Amino acid sequence: MPPDRPRPARGFRPALRKDSLRVVANILEIEYSNVVQNLLRSYKASLFQALSHPTRIAIVEVLREGEHSAGTIQDRLHIEQANLSQHLAILRSRQIVVNRKEGNQVFYSLRSPVLLEVLDIMRGYFQANLTEAIQMLGEIEAESVQR
Repeated sequence: MPPDRPRPARGFRPALRKDSLRVVANILEIEYSNVVQNLLRSYKASLFQALSHPTRIAIVEVLREGEHSAGTIQDRLHIEQANLSQHLAILRSRQIVVNRKEGNQVFYSLRSPVLLEVLDIMRGYFQANLTEAIQMLGEIEAESVQR
């Protein structure tokens, strides 16, 4: 302690520290309450819902390399401009991608690289369960042929 300040009496606990501890305890209680947990689950479901289409996952994978114009993404994925616009709108609405305009072009990039880690984990999960995945893909293919 600096010499110009008197030392607090032994056993003295500043009110600020006590209040701070109370605030932290309240935050932890709220954080782990059912309300926050349910909101977090809804948020996760919303993100997974946005990623539930193969084209949107392909867009995210293209953006893994960095920022790209909408035209570049369209060329890389060989999809129609209107289709790409719809998928990008969903990804933007869930804040998965961000965009910026430069002249008459719109450039897209991932908001956070953490999402790439999630996709990498899913790839690892897929590879670890490849036998079941092959069987599942066969069932999906059989369903699409029946339609």
